[in-house]
Amino acid sequence: MLDESGEVLGSVAFARRLERWRDDGVREARFLLGAADGFDDATRAGADMLLSFGRATWPHMLARAMLAEQLFRATSILANHPYHREG
Repeated sequence: MLDESGEVLGSVAFARRLERWRDDGVREARFLLGAADGFDDATRAGADMLLSFGRATWPHMLARAMLAEQLFRATSILANHPYHREG
């Protein structure tokens, strides 16, 4: 769940989290972007992970593009494609 109070992960850490889920047999992952006021406490409490793209406010369409980019980048990292920011 994307939430301003969530973890701020770098690309490699995000890839490793997805890798761990994959290796643990997690069959699917769903990423939720909330409405303008975010999610209520009960919904946040039920999430497996809260993920933040930082403290700035992002429009939904941009947040979706950022998530897509991070998923693509994580896939590349896990496929051992050289990652120029690692190190």
